[in-house]
Amino acid sequence: MATLEQNLQQMLQGSVEDLGCELWGIECQRAGRFMTVRLYIDKEGGVTVDDCADVSRQVSAILDVEDPIADKYNLEVSSPGLDRPLFTLEQFQRYVGQEISVHLRIPMLDRRKWQGKLERIEGDMLTLIVDDQEQSFALSNIQKANVIPKF
Repeated sequence: MATLEQNLQQMLQGSVEDLGCELWGIECQRAGRFMTVRLYIDKEGGVTVDDCADVSRQVSAILDVEDPIADKYNLEVSSPGLDRPLFTLEQFQRYVGQEISVHLRIPMLDRRKWQGKLERIEGDMLTLIVDDQEQSFALSNIQKANVIPKF
């Protein structure tokens, strides 16, 4: 069964692309009876406030018609930022060689949070270099991942 995020991704992807943006990812977070639906959009040259507003209007109209969310929700649209979250295998592949952080669903070696250089991806396994040691993680065990920006 598909998650709400997957259903929304499928429902909204084409409309976001029609506006000249890439739908980078979707996060749904529940707080009590309310939910926040956060869309991350990206495009060549960067995302503007107008891009976010245009996508927000378009997505709001679609969600009003399709009504895929049973609860009350707030819609947020933003760029992924410098510390962009990583959602898909393809996105991880773009950042091989860079520092990332991962938060695991199931701890490994008594740790849920890991940070290191993304060394390689083989199948659905990611390998990070952490303290000069290789650590491999199944993509399915990664709850959240972000790029660590370099300044």
